Amino acid sequence: MTFHPPQNNAGKRGRTPPPEDTFEEAAFLKSLGEKQKPVSLKLMDGQTVRGWIEYYDRNMVRLTREGAPNLFIFKHEIMYIAEDGGKRK
Repeated sequence: MTFHPPQNNAGKRGRTPPPEDTFEEAAFLKSLGEKQKPVSLKLMDGQTVRGWIEYYDRNMVRLTREGAPNLFIFKHEIMYIAEDGGKRK
């Protein structure tokens, strides 16, 4: 026999939880790529890389850098992306 605690639904509202994905990430990355804005990517291991976002998809970002090789970085390795300000020259 399984014990089921009494349920009191009087205090609960009929709200649904917030969505896990707001789809703002794609819009943000698209705007950075179109404007070729310089960005800094802080990686989970503490390393910071700079460049501009040339391509992105669901799993990764391509960071293009001047004078250095381009990087394909998995999104799960990125802690955050910050704009460096100004437009790329």
